[in-house]
Amino acid sequence: MENIQESPTSTQKGYISHLRDGIDIVRMVLFLKLKKRLKERFQAKKGKEFVMLLSGAVVNELFGLKNPKEPFATFSKENKKLIQDELSKIPKVFPELLIPITDSLRMHFFCNYAEGMPDLSATTLERARNLGILLEDRPTPLPKNFMELVYKIGESYDLITSQEKS
Repeated sequence: MENIQESPTSTQKGYISHLRDGIDIVRMVLFLKLKKRLKERFQAKKGKEFVMLLSGAVVNELFGLKNPKEPFATFSKENKKLIQDELSKIPKVFPELLIPITDSLRMHFFCNYAEGMPDLSATTLERARNLGILLEDRPTPLPKNFMELVYKIGESYDLITSQEKS
């Protein structure tokens, strides 16, 4: 008998897609907060593009994502130490984001697993834990609770518009 891995159904794919959208909203909030903080520190000396690249590189590194396109790949390689330094500051500088980041990292792991993707999320989760970013004692959220959290955060940063109640 063959071992056939089932592909996600179209309903499951849609569900996973919505969870990934939620993860992206948390990533965008972190990006915006990093950009504001890094602008104060680096823009005068290194310019706006440097601030944007560094902000994106820190977020991508946290989530275990690599952008192979230029100028992103070269920037990440040349600024690896600075990216790691900024990652290590997240728990102290943005403690209010630790819950949504923790939940997003776990949902990222879940989505990759559900899609059968080769995954480095376990390594990503361990690194986040070692940096004090991943809140180990926090229970893994149900997807519905995660999306409710994402909605509140996204709305507070004007990334999601309020839906009128019928």
